[in-house]
Amino acid sequence: MEAFEPLLNGLFNFALYFGLSLVALLLFKFLYTLFTPYDEWALVKNQNSAAACALGGAVIGFSIALGSAASNSVSLMDFAVWAVVALVAQIIAYFVVRMFMPLVSQRIQDNETPAGIVLGAVSIAIGILNAASLTY
Repeated sequence: MEAFEPLLNGLFNFALYFGLSLVALLLFKFLYTLFTPYDEWALVKNQNSAAACALGGAVIGFSIALGSAASNSVSLMDFAVWAVVALVAQIIAYFVVRMFMPLVSQRIQDNETPAGIVLGAVSIAIGILNAASLTY
């Protein structure tokens, strides 16, 4: 039975990190959509490809950073702190895109796919950079 103890401990830690990751992902979706002037879910449900690209990129970018935080953190508290940093980085990415493309929100609402792709791509790029910066 002692041989299974490390495995069970590993499964417990996996469940903690995975569960906290899912909570962080849901929290991210909720908070991120508060900063955008449109309802992404409603737009996606109405076949808006631009909104799907933008929101999908943000979720992927956040998840990339979150994965790095999970694999590099030394504790759940450390992980939670870096998850918040990743969330803030994604929100900043949205506002940076708005600086260079002031009408991005309107263009996404109008289902202009290129605007959604640019926002989604920047979000993924920020997630990758964030993930790389989380190593220590």
